[in-house]
Amino acid sequence: MLFEPITLRDTTVRNRMWVPPMCQYSAEKQDGIPTSWHLMHYGAFARGGAGLVTVEASAVAPEGRISPQCLGIWNEEQAQAFSPITELIHSQGARAAIQLAHAGRKASTYRSWPGVPEGSVPIEEGGWQTVAPSPVAFEGLAEPRELSVDQIHELVAAFARAARRAVDAGFDIVEIHGAHGYLAHEFLSPASNRRTDEYGGTMANRARFLLQIVDAVRAEVSVPIIVRLSGTEWTPEGYSLEEMIDLCTWLGTAGVDFLSISTAGNIPGVSIPVGPGYQVPVAQALREGSHMPVGAVGLIVDPAQAEQIVALGQADVVYLGREMLRDQNFPIRAARQLRYPEPYIPSQYARAF
Repeated sequence: MLFEPITLRDTTVRNRMWVPPMCQYSAEKQDGIPTSWHLMHYGAFARGGAGLVTVEASAVAPEGRISPQCLGIWNEEQAQAFSPITELIHSQGARAAIQLAHAGRKASTYRSWPGVPEGSVPIEEGGWQTVAPSPVAFEGLAEPRELSVDQIHELVAAFARAARRAVDAGFDIVEIHGAHGYLAHEFLSPASNRRTDEYGGTMANRARFLLQIVDAVRAEVSVPIIVRLSGTEWTPEGYSLEEMIDLCTWLGTAGVDFLSISTAGNIPGVSIPVGPGYQVPVAQALREGSHMPVGAVGLIVDPAQAEQIVALGQADVVYLGREMLRDQNFPIRAARQLRYPEPYIPSQYARAF
C-alpha cells in the first residue's frame, strides 16, 4: 500500500510516503528567500523517492515568520526563488507542496539550532511585535498584540495572495498551517483565543479565521489544498475531539482535499504519550469521524510500521519527518525491506544496490 499512488483533485502523487514541512532556519539574509541549501535539501527527498515533498513553513507576511531566518512568500522575489526547487522536485518524479504559514504569538523567536538562545528576539536585534487572536503570551515569549477584525481580513487576503504566488512558482499543492501553536491554531484553541467577537467563543467562531483562509485560497487557486492540524492538545484546557471532527468536516465542505494530522504545540507543559506512532490514533479518529483523507505523522521510522498504518486504514498517507532527515532514501529502503520492485533508484546510483 505504501507504493500505491493517491490522487487529490487532478493531482496524482506516486506513493504514500510524504515529507512534511520542517523548518531549516536558513534564509541567512533574513529576506525570506530560499537558498542553495533549500535546493539541495528538498531535491534530496525527491531523488530518494518521496511522493510529496512539502517545503517548510513560508510566511505570508514578514511578521509571520517563526524566526528572522525563516522563509517567506509575501513578495514576488521570494516566489521566483522557489521555482528552481519545484523544477528539481518534479525532475525526480515527486510532487511539490508548500506550507503557507503565520506564526502568530510564536513568531520573532531565535532559530531552533544548537547553541542558539531561546525566546523572543528583541526588536533591537531584528525582532518585531507579534500578533495573535488575544494578548496572551506563549510561555517564555513576548506578549502579542491582539489583531483587529480589519487586520484579520488582511491576513486572510495575504494567504490567498501567497497561494497564487506558490502555484505560479510551480507548486502542485498548497498546505495551510493550522497546527503547532501558530496563528490559525491560536484562533482554534480556547487556551489562546479569549475573543468575544465573531472570532471567539464557540468552535464555529474560533474556526472562522481558518475557514475564511480556506475560502479565499480556494477562490484563488484550483490545486489541492491540505490543512495541517493539531488533532489534540492533550489537555482539557484545549479543544475536544468532537470539536475537531466538526472542524475537519467543515474544512472538507469548504474545499480542503486532505488533512495532515499532528498534535499539540499551543499549550506548554502538557503530558504527551510519546512513542512509536503515538499520533496515529488521533489521525485515525479524525479520519473515521469526518470521512476526510488524512496523513499521520510522529515517530514513524520503520517501513513495516508505515505499511501497516496505511494498509489497516489508520491513515491514507504517512508523513516521514525526522526519519527522512536521517535517511532521504527511506522509500528505496522501504521497497527493499518490503520486497517491492525498486522503482526509485536512479540509474546513476544503481551500482550501490
